[in-house]
Amino acid sequence: MSRGELADFLRRRREALRPQQVPALPAGRAPAHPGLRREEVAALAGMSVSYYERLEQARTPPVTGGADALATALRLTAAEREHLARLAGQVPPGTDADRGPVPADARRLLDRLGPIPAYLVDERQDVVAWNAAAAALITDFSLLPAEERNTVRLSVRLAGSLCSAPAGAEGQFARQSAAHLRAATARNPADHVLSELADEFATHSPDFAAGWRDHDVRPVPTLRKQLHHPELGEVELDRQTLLLPGTDLQLVMYTAEPGSPSAAALAQLCSGG
Repeated sequence: MSRGELADFLRRRREALRPQQVPALPAGRAPAHPGLRREEVAALAGMSVSYYERLEQARTPPVTGGADALATALRLTAAEREHLARLAGQVPPGTDADRGPVPADARRLLDRLGPIPAYLVDERQDVVAWNAAAAALITDFSLLPAEERNTVRLSVRLAGSLCSAPAGAEGQFARQSAAHLRAATARNPADHVLSELADEFATHSPDFAAGWRDHDVRPVPTLRKQLHHPELGEVELDRQTLLLPGTDLQLVMYTAEPGSPSAAALAQLCSGG
C-alpha cells in the first residue's frame, strides 16, 4: 500500500473529527476550520508536529506503535483502526481470512434460507453463490457472464434492465460498496483487480466516487432499500450483511418487515404465485 493512501486517510479522518468530540482539547478552543489541526493530532498521539506533517505529506512511514497511537488520537472505530494498521504495514495478528472456494456448508445455508433471498459475495463484491429466491428477486445470475455477477456493477451499469432501486435511491448503497472495496484493497494490496473495479465504479457513480474519496471503511450491517421489481412493483426491504467466519465471504440477505405489503409481495414471489 502506498504512503499516499495512508496520508489521505489520516487527513480525511482528521478533518472529519470535530473538536467537541475530543474532551482532551482545551476548553473554549476557537477552530479556524472544521476538524482538528495537525498539531492537535500530533499532541494527542504523543509525536512531534513535524513528524505527523511528514505522515500527511506521504514522506515517511509510521514507526512501530505509531498507527495505534494515531488511531486513538483520531478516535477511530474498530474497522478504521484495522484499516489504518494495514495501510501502515502493521497488520494486527489473526485478522486475515483464509481464501478459497465457496464452502459446502455455506451453500447449504443458502438453500436452507428458503424464501429469504440470499447470496454470497467475495472481497470484490462478486456474487459467487445464490439461492432461488435471490434469482427471483434480483436476476438469474446463472444467465450472466461471470464478470457481470458483481453487485456494484449490476447496480451501476444495469439499473433499469433488472430489479433496481428508483433513481437517486442507490447513493447509500454505492457509498457502502465503496467502503467495502476500500477496506478490501487494504487487506489485499496485491489484488490489482480491486483498484480497477474502484476506478470503473467511480466513473459510473458519483456516490461511489465520493465514498471512495472519503476513506469511510465502517461497515453498515443493515441497509434499507426501496426496490422496483418488474412483477412486484415497489417493495421496501432490508439488505443485511454478515461475514462468514474463516472466509472472505459475506452473506447478503433481503428481508421485509413482518406483516408489511413488502413481506406479502416477497412471499408471493418466492412461492411462484
